[in-house]
Amino acid sequence: MSFDLKVSMQQGAEQSPQQKKLNRLIDKIEQQKISLAIWQNAQDEIQQHTRQKLLPIYNELHGVLFQQLEQLWNMLHNYEFSKADMQQLDESIAQRARMLKQSKMLSNEQLQQVEQIYSFYQQHAQQSVKKPKKVNPLKVDQPQSNEQDELFEDDFEQYAAEQQQAREQAKQQRQQQKREQAEQMAAQSLKTVYLKIAAMIHPDREQDESKKEEKTELFQQASQAYEQQDLFYLLKLQLHLEQNKGIGAKELSVEQVKFYKLALDAQSQQLECQIDEILDSFQLAKKVKAEHLHIGDVYKAIDADCAELKQQLKWEKERLKHMKKVSGVEMLLEHGAL
Repeated sequence: MSFDLKVSMQQGAEQSPQQKKLNRLIDKIEQQKISLAIWQNAQDEIQQHTRQKLLPIYNELHGVLFQQLEQLWNMLHNYEFSKADMQQLDESIAQRARMLKQSKMLSNEQLQQVEQIYSFYQQHAQQSVKKPKKVNPLKVDQPQSNEQDELFEDDFEQYAAEQQQAREQAKQQRQQQKREQAEQMAAQSLKTVYLKIAAMIHPDREQDESKKEEKTELFQQASQAYEQQDLFYLLKLQLHLEQNKGIGAKELSVEQVKFYKLALDAQSQQLECQIDEILDSFQLAKKVKAEHLHIGDVYKAIDADCAELKQQLKWEKERLKHMKKVSGVEMLLEHGAL
């Protein structure tokens, strides 16, 4: 059964601002429900397409990066390099170990090697951290000043990274709180609306057999919507019943309009969260809203990521060729391309 949820008015009457807002919200939810259904139907197909396109490239890329890690680690221990080149080698090896540490593409034996190298550089970094020494400002020479500047820059970069991480965590917490509040409000409204409908149309209270049959069907639909947590359908049913108690449509009271708006706001937030979760599952590089994104755009973004990964894989294979010889590593070091 289909109902028109929009607030109907007596002929010649003008809608209040609250009623206009309510009707706009109803339009928004109708669109959100359509959008959610579209994305739910497309989600599995898009994820399957992503796996087919990207996983083979990621698998090959991680394999090449692991070979690079092994080559550089062996070079570091078997050949002599300058202090500056040693530092560059260490940074390059540590970076690859960080990248591969959480890889799902490597074997257990390979991951164990990565973990050993990663742990080595973690311990080395901890041992390298020293407290700043107190010095007489009048006797500080230029090299000491430069060293302090470098320490300050490192501390500032670490501070900036920590602040960025804190902001991201705070943002995620706010989104989680918003989602939980919407779910709580929707659950509360769901129960309230269902109990009101049950009180209005419960078949056991109807003596007329023809009306009892109609109410039985409505009550079954309401119970099914309640089980499926379909607040929007229950609100439509409640409004339909309230506006048709007497002859002709009745205007909703101010309190009723406020209640519907609160309940619909909660429903809208829930729908928005559900859509966002589906879009987040695609791991798109750029965060966009569902109303500005079409399914074709997602496939284009996946294909663009695929082309970019293929280009990176090609470049990493070229670097690996050079890393197999000392002269090749020295050439990469000289050009800052390690």
